[in-house]
Amino acid sequence: MQLPQRARVVVIGGGVIGTSVAYHLAKQGVTDVLLLERDRLTAGTTWHAAGLMVTFGSLSETSTRMRQYTRDLYASLEAETGLSTGLRQCGFIELAADPGRLEEYRRVAAFNRHVGVDVHEISPKEVLDLFPLARVDDVLAGFYVAEDGRANPVDVTMSLAKGARQRGARILEQVPVTGVLKHRGTVTGVRTPYGDVEAEVVVNCAGMWARQLGEEAGVSVPLQAAEHYYLITEPIDGVHAGLPVLEDPGAYGYFREEGGGLMIGLFEGQAAPWSVERVPDDFSFGTLPPDWDRMAPYLEAAMDRIPVTATAGVRTFFCGPESFTPDLAPIFGESPELRGYFVAAGLNSIGILTGGGIGRALAHWIATGEPDVDVTGMHIDRLQPYQRNLRYRSERTVEALGMVYQTHYPNKAMRSARGARRSPLHDRLARHDPYLRDVSGWEMPDVYGVTSDPEPSWARPEWFPQWAAEHRAVREDVAVMDMSFMAKFLVQGRDAGAVLERLSANRVTGSGLVTYTQWLNERGTIEADLTVTELDEDRFWVVASDTAHRHVLARLRRHTEGHGAAVTDVTSGWAQLNLQGPRSRELLQAVSDTDVTMPFRGAREIEIGYARVLCLRITYVGELGYELYIPTEQAVHVYDRLVAAGGAGHAGLKALASLRLEKAYRDYGHDIDNTDDPLSAGLGFAVAFDKPSFIGRDAVLALRDAGPPTRRLVQILVTDPAALLFHGEVVRRDGRDVGYVRAASYGHTLGGAVGLAFLDAGGDVLDQAWLDGGALTVVVADREYPIRASLRPMYDPSSARVRV
Repeated sequence: MQLPQRARVVVIGGGVIGTSVAYHLAKQGVTDVLLLERDRLTAGTTWHAAGLMVTFGSLSETSTRMRQYTRDLYASLEAETGLSTGLRQCGFIELAADPGRLEEYRRVAAFNRHVGVDVHEISPKEVLDLFPLARVDDVLAGFYVAEDGRANPVDVTMSLAKGARQRGARILEQVPVTGVLKHRGTVTGVRTPYGDVEAEVVVNCAGMWARQLGEEAGVSVPLQAAEHYYLITEPIDGVHAGLPVLEDPGAYGYFREEGGGLMIGLFEGQAAPWSVERVPDDFSFGTLPPDWDRMAPYLEAAMDRIPVTATAGVRTFFCGPESFTPDLAPIFGESPELRGYFVAAGLNSIGILTGGGIGRALAHWIATGEPDVDVTGMHIDRLQPYQRNLRYRSERTVEALGMVYQTHYPNKAMRSARGARRSPLHDRLARHDPYLRDVSGWEMPDVYGVTSDPEPSWARPEWFPQWAAEHRAVREDVAVMDMSFMAKFLVQGRDAGAVLERLSANRVTGSGLVTYTQWLNERGTIEADLTVTELDEDRFWVVASDTAHRHVLARLRRHTEGHGAAVTDVTSGWAQLNLQGPRSRELLQAVSDTDVTMPFRGAREIEIGYARVLCLRITYVGELGYELYIPTEQAVHVYDRLVAAGGAGHAGLKALASLRLEKAYRDYGHDIDNTDDPLSAGLGFAVAFDKPSFIGRDAVLALRDAGPPTRRLVQILVTDPAALLFHGEVVRRDGRDVGYVRAASYGHTLGGAVGLAFLDAGGDVLDQAWLDGGALTVVVADREYPIRASLRPMYDPSSARVRV
């Protein structure tokens, strides 16, 4: 076979994702695209996908808009290519048969309506009218989207492939990629049995083979295939092509018409990983022997929702592999290990219904250099290399697939594959009965004084009093917080300061202080939110959040290349213990032989017992406080001296969240993301506009000069103390939707649920007068509550308590 010698972009994998990426690259004018498929198009998992097209169900604006775009694309492709996608907009119904799901779906429905999904809550009778074969005696409500339905995955893929070819892309089948070529950290091409192909960009869309392909290039892609099932009945009276898709997560199943019968798809509570060691290279259009014994209880539960299926003949009971990720979010974007190597894989059974949106977003990223959607929750660099270990994948996948259909209660965490990373203080803190939370693999205390797993609920959790006490300890006295999971880097060398000045929007050299700053891209939107401490003129301490760890590290390494600067990831070498509260200076001085008096943002090395500790006077909770960075082997020693001095409480991550949100402190990846600029995010104070140069300077200057923003992140407080906010609640002004809550907690000092919401004034200047000039409310499921909103922190707006 004759291959071209080069292509600007090589796409690996001819399923729905690979063909969508190729199609959208060509559509954006990147026509020098070569797609290589090891066998035939759709041969992996696309061919056996169920093809549901469902826009309802996500609290992610990115995911919801990807679903909407995909549905609209499939509706229009036939006119462009002449090949039908099999899209049938027969409608979709989600059933809620218990109070927990009803609460979840009402919250989701309000959010989905806000972003354009025409979803309606319907009664059990209306469910029966639309799907007469369903049993509805236990149904509390249904959620109906008339425009949703189903598509044919093979037809979709073939139509995308034809569209890509029509626009100039080349697609070659039966050409396996056996390796990736690279030079000095940058991809340079691919290797095949028929020769090498040079490329500027390589896109791994290899589905369940993506992990293996990534490993050959030194790229971590931690996904795992698992058994996935559906049963197809013989024809059933009353089943017709116009029957809506019905989903009943409480019964583990979904139902759609297939050949006059019903397809009963299953997401069982505990899954079976498949081929954990290695997915066979020659597995094409393959099926797996179904495990009737394991699946019988789930199948019976699903059939009980449609009783006629129990007596209908079985045409086939299908089992095929589908890949899942550790957190059920896609693996998407440019890898931190290899420049120019992109991944779009691990779609967790939503590849068909988001395929168009995934392909469009990745193509835009490749074509322009930056993504135009929030990718913080799906970026490949959020995941850790250890998560591709065989043991981890074996254990986590069992639980991950089952989470798809569980009620998504707040504060609920996965329990499998835990204990991967532990702070040096883990055993000491265990004496105080912490409820541990998985924080990028670290086992960290969420709240103390909890001796058993709490029951999941949408109401106040049973540990609410302990949480409130920890919150008050920081506000009124002093508490210690183990923050060892934070990402920590030492940047040093003669050019270290210059590199960090170019990366940072704020001025980070010349003061010897801790500086809060954002790192921007050329569009002027935020890539990272962190602190830089100048230890010396050629030594700097950079601290970022756990989820930004690999993103910040990759950015540092790529920007120090060719300069006199070196980056060392010291996260594991240094524990971080935060001492926060009005009495923190008093306690710190009691255990230190060094004078700890220093200005706000000051940094110095101090003595605590036998340890030399880097002490930063900085806070993330809005009180006088310190961050103590301690060599890992001396962390227990320092902790013991602080505790022995007496009076310090312990505060977990729940208190950290409630404290920082009362102060309106931002958290990248939660309430700010890569689509936000510093001005709309309320972070203009951290931009040094007088600096001669930094990445994104021209763009953010243009935004400043364009006038006050009309869209902004603001703090909100619910005036009814009984209400609880979590994420995604819609904010209204005078009865009109104006935005939604990005992050929330409970303000124990302010006396109500508190959050950060991104609002749009519809072209008007969004200032405090606009906020005060209308009746503001927040929608919580089927209830609406009055709120207050502010551009300044509601707690200590002048930050007097921080600077005391």
